[in-house]
Amino acid sequence: MVLEVALIDVTPGAEEEFAAAYKIAYPILAGTPGCRSVRMTRGVESASRFVLLVEWDSVEAHLENFRNSERFPQWRGWIGQFFATPPVVEHFLDVPAGDRPGPDHNFFTD
Repeated sequence: MVLEVALIDVTPGAEEEFAAAYKIAYPILAGTPGCRSVRMTRGVESASRFVLLVEWDSVEAHLENFRNSERFPQWRGWIGQFFATPPVVEHFLDVPAGDRPGPDHNFFTD
């Protein structure tokens, strides 16, 4: 699994329109083969900043099934007009944390 993180700065004053357009465009992205989940978050301190989090089967699933397909221009057609600057997009892999300690684990003696 690969996590796509897109930092999206929206033109100030267009935040609600962007959020409404995202609701319409969501199925275009979420219905892409290889897409596992989609989540959009909005900044608390920076209300014009949004972060899109998309879980993909692989980077190739993102690029081939979405970016290089007819889905991408449809998606951008809905939300792209609200971008203040081009989004910054990167892919990430999970870092293993190990096993979760049980309820009786004593961190001070183990």
